[in-house]
Amino acid sequence: MCRALEVSRSGYYDGGTRPPRLHEQPDQAVSVRITAHCEANRHVYGTRRLQDCVAEEGAQGSRRRIGRLMAQQELRVTTRRKLKATTDSPHGQAVAPHVWDRHFDVAEPDTAYVGDIPSSWTAEGWLYLAVVIDLFSRAVVGWSMRQWLKADLVTNALHMA
Repeated sequence: MCRALEVSRSGYYDGGTRPPRLHEQPDQAVSVRITAHCEANRHVYGTRRLQDCVAEEGAQGSRRRIGRLMAQQELRVTTRRKLKATTDSPHGQAVAPHVWDRHFDVAEPDTAYVGDIPSSWTAEGWLYLAVVIDLFSRAVVGWSMRQWLKADLVTNALHMA
């Protein structure tokens, strides 16, 4: 085993009890700071920003050192997703007239509904939620959730309403 690992016999048996080498101690201190900054900033900081953060706390660290320590800890930088455009305004289809003209006072229940389709990025991808609200009670009377934005998303919410 010592030949395969290219270490001395005494080093093999004594390796678990030896204190860390002198240059590993500052690495451990910087690693703790890097981890704290990564978690505090949702893993969006790269080596340049992390270098500035670590330097503000008085520790030394080059970009390459910070990159090496990040790789050892398996810390990855995540990028933000671009907003997915779901509205296609310049189309040739008929547009429904604006009937309510922002007067949303309704005297009876179940006479007027409004709706919206918000989208949200999740760990599994985009998720779309179609919501139908009764204008009289302001209560959600129908909803539907899907991973795609198609007509059945809205029709299912309307059927529930």
